[in-house]
Amino acid sequence: MSERSDSNTFLSYQDAGVDIEAGDELVDRIKPAVASSLRPGVLGGLGGFGALFELPLERYRQPVLVSGADGVGTKLLLARQLNRHDTIGIDLVAMCANDILVHGAEPLFFLDYYASARLKVNVAAEVVAGIADGCRQAGAALVGGETAEMPGLYAPGNYDLAGFCVGVVEKEHILDGASVKIGDVIIGLASSGAHSNGYSLIRKILADYDTPLAQPYGDITLGEALLSPTRIYVKALLPLLDRKLIHALAHITGGGLTANIPRVLPAGCKAVIDTHTWPRSDLFAWLQAQGGIEEQEMLRTFNCGIGMVAITAASNGETIIKHCQQHGIDVWTIGTVIAASGEPQVVYKQGDLEQSIASS
Repeated sequence: MSERSDSNTFLSYQDAGVDIEAGDELVDRIKPAVASSLRPGVLGGLGGFGALFELPLERYRQPVLVSGADGVGTKLLLARQLNRHDTIGIDLVAMCANDILVHGAEPLFFLDYYASARLKVNVAAEVVAGIADGCRQAGAALVGGETAEMPGLYAPGNYDLAGFCVGVVEKEHILDGASVKIGDVIIGLASSGAHSNGYSLIRKILADYDTPLAQPYGDITLGEALLSPTRIYVKALLPLLDRKLIHALAHITGGGLTANIPRVLPAGCKAVIDTHTWPRSDLFAWLQAQGGIEEQEMLRTFNCGIGMVAITAASNGETIIKHCQQHGIDVWTIGTVIAASGEPQVVYKQGDLEQSIASS
């Protein structure tokens, strides 16, 4: 083993690409944002080896914890390309909080993992501010996380995100699709854009056609439209769950309506979705036309304007629609549950046309 040639030269962690002082500066910068997300139950503050949260046991007879973990995919690369990092954290929270909401759970707390080749404090602080914003929207406390510098593992300038959310639900109120019945209606809640799915295809369309992100898109740019943060449905839907008006929820993420609705359907059912019942935004119309994407591929890649689906008895449909509208969410009855043999699936139709669009 060779020895150091200069015995007066001493290596530090910073020489290896890890800046401990930058990490300390980031913690100081994000403390106000973290504090703004706190809720009853949080014990202690940042800096511990673990985060502590006291369960609200007085509200539950048989509390069940529900957890979820997710990321935001290659939407991160668009954020970096546009040097816009203040909303990607909302996406991170949304992907996790909406997932556990599907089981009927109220989000309690959230943790994040931020990894990069070299920590850029300003960028990381913007990201965490967005995470705190998302936590406020979801009613979850940002109780901690991890910031990792790993030179050599990540390309310079790139960073990656992961999020972890924990919520609670009364055991007898867990949503698992078992309550779905033949004749139930399927209600679609509007998305705020492409959310955080399909961005590898979006980026390919942009690259193949050399599309500038700065080109106008209504009153904003195309890049701004593509970075629109994922809608968080928690505060709109929790009151409906408390009233037991919803039989099932499906978060429309990767796989679109095609793959996600069957996850909450019991055996002997299929969903019939009428694609003419909601307006598809200009963004999805542009992506489909620009990329020459077939309808079947659109419906299994993107949310196509529907970010969350609620399945309920027909008698509750109007109540749910009015409630969501009062929370500023566009909402439509987009289909029904009917009897079928085989595995649960989605079948699409267009208006009154009997010919269906294959779902697989």
